[in-house]
Amino acid sequence: MYKKITDIINSLDVTSIPKERQALLNILVGYIQEKVSNKEEVRLNFICTHNSRRSHLSQVWAQTMAHYFQINQVNCFSGGTEATALYPMVAKTLEQMGFQITKLSENKNPVYNIKFSENESPIIGFSKTFDDAFNPESNFAAIMTCSQADAGCPYIIGAEKRIPITYEDPKISDNTSKQTKVYTNRSLQIATEMYYVFSQIKK
Repeated sequence: MYKKITDIINSLDVTSIPKERQALLNILVGYIQEKVSNKEEVRLNFICTHNSRRSHLSQVWAQTMAHYFQINQVNCFSGGTEATALYPMVAKTLEQMGFQITKLSENKNPVYNIKFSENESPIIGFSKTFDDAFNPESNFAAIMTCSQADAGCPYIIGAEKRIPITYEDPKISDNTSKQTKVYTNRSLQIATEMYYVFSQIKK
């Protein structure tokens, strides 16, 4: 794993997570633990309205933490209720945190190659609907990362479990002087919570 990412992970403080938030995260812990205990593949699909910000940050940090804690057979995905594009500030924020990012296409919905380690498969980031062919069709947990998507998606086909773990949209800071700080803080919040989740898993 790249050193800068490892340094950030080692600086995270899970004691900053409120007890009521931990209780919500523990639902996801329980889902992952059951899969790991049964030696089954863990598939997590992080879902937001536009699949442009929070769902990608969650997908990337969850996959990174699974590797960090050596929880094997974890595959993380993301999707939206509609497809737009991965917002460039998300890629920039992850890059500043040590991820190696390459843009593979230059169209309206670019495809990004996101690496957290020299020798691990990259995460492929682009905006898509939650039921896109790129995502799993069944036997996955749907993690709703925004309240709008949670309310707008009464049913996720193929999901074994639906868990609302919502985050405030960093979009509120776009085109302001606080943008970098807000995106950084949201990324660190998600990293801290995904650290908590995977640190609880017993192999």
